[in-house]
Amino acid sequence: MAKISALFWDVGGVLLNNGWDRKERQMTAKKFDLDWEEFEDRHELVAGRFETGKLSLDRYLDRTIFYRSRDFERDEFRAYMFSLSRPIDGTLEVVGRIARSGRYLLSTLNNESRELNLHRIEQFGLRNSFSFFMSSCFLGVKKPEDEIFRLALDLTQRKPEECLFIDDRELNVECAARLGLGTLLFRNAAQLEKDLHNAGLEF
Repeated sequence: MAKISALFWDVGGVLLNNGWDRKERQMTAKKFDLDWEEFEDRHELVAGRFETGKLSLDRYLDRTIFYRSRDFERDEFRAYMFSLSRPIDGTLEVVGRIARSGRYLLSTLNNESRELNLHRIEQFGLRNSFSFFMSSCFLGVKKPEDEIFRLALDLTQRKPEECLFIDDRELNVECAARLGLGTLLFRNAAQLEKDLHNAGLEF
C-alpha cells in the first residue's frame, strides 16, 4: 500500500467558508436590495465561465449587477463581496501543523473565481502552508469533473494512491475516490484531525 505523500484540500467549506456560494449571494442580495431571482438567474448563466477563469470579476459584475444603474458603487460591492470570507474554526491550525512537519506536499484543489481566490490566498496567508493552488480558475475545469483530479495528479506527479483529497461535498469525494485517490469527507476540524491520523499521517 502506497504511503500518502500529497494532500489536496478544498478551500470553501474546509479551510474557509464559501466565498461566493448561494448563502453569500443571498446575503449580498439582501444588503444591496437586489431582486434575488433575477440576480441568481444571471449568476447561473455565467457561473461556469466565472469559476474557470474565462470571465473576470469586472465582466461578471457587468453581467449580473451593473447591467443597469445602481445606487451603490462597484468598489463598494466588490469590497462587501470580499469581506464575506471567514476561516473555519480550527482547520488552518491543523494545516499549519501538517505544513511545519515537512512530510507532505500540500495543495488546494477548489472551485473559485480568480480574483476572489487570490484575495483569499492573500488574506488568510495560505501561501505559508500550501505549495500549489490548483483552483478551477487556473486549471479551466471544475470539480467534480474527472479532468481536474487527473490534472492534480499530473501537476504534482503523484499516483492516486499517494494522495488524500479532503472536501465537504460528498459528490466531489465520490468522484475522486472513483479515480483511486484517498478521500476524507470534512465535517469539522476535530473530526478532520482524527481522520488524518487514522489515515497514517504524522504531524
